[in-house]
Amino acid sequence: MRQLLGILILCLLFACTSNKIKTLPIYGDREPITKITDGKEVTDTLYHTIPAFAFVNQYGDSITNDSLNGKIYVADFFFTTCPSICPSMHRNMLKVYKEFEGATDFRILSHSIDPKYDSVQVLKKYADALDVKGNTWWLLQGDKEATYTLSKSYLVTTPREDEKEKFIHDGYFILIDKQKRIRGAYDGTVEEQVIKLIEDIKILRNDPEQATK
Repeated sequence: MRQLLGILILCLLFACTSNKIKTLPIYGDREPITKITDGKEVTDTLYHTIPAFAFVNQYGDSITNDSLNGKIYVADFFFTTCPSICPSMHRNMLKVYKEFEGATDFRILSHSIDPKYDSVQVLKKYADALDVKGNTWWLLQGDKEATYTLSKSYLVTTPREDEKEKFIHDGYFILIDKQKRIRGAYDGTVEEQVIKLIEDIKILRNDPEQATK
């Protein structure tokens, strides 16, 4: 009887553990805020979020932060003539694109750090070469300084040009939730990291907090 009781307890513990919903951490600075709810003073947390922006995608459409309302998305920074990490990054990003292609609650944003060269037409040609269609993956260009400033909000290395006017940037894919908070960062040049990103996107999409937004 004691053995049976022990087995039942272990089964219940396993069930509780198995049914526990996985969640992802929230990155960036945070600060407590006090507000009045139903006549009572409560303390909440104000998290770091991605600020407002406005760019143009490969179709010539205006894309703003409001275009991402109700959507989880992954962001990165690149330029179409990049000879080093960008080809590897976007070969890996294609895995993410194909996994979630057509999902209405998911997007990919690739911000060009060389908007002078990366016109709408150039971005469309680049997307076509990757066989990217529809609105799951947007390649964005716009004001250079605005793009570089925005990169700081994603907590990645700010792009820059070296003495030979070559663009330098890192290769991280940044996972953003529907509240525009950072939920993960992954080296886009490493296949294992991209597999982890895909799994984390699934975890985030199943988060009850995200389902209600």
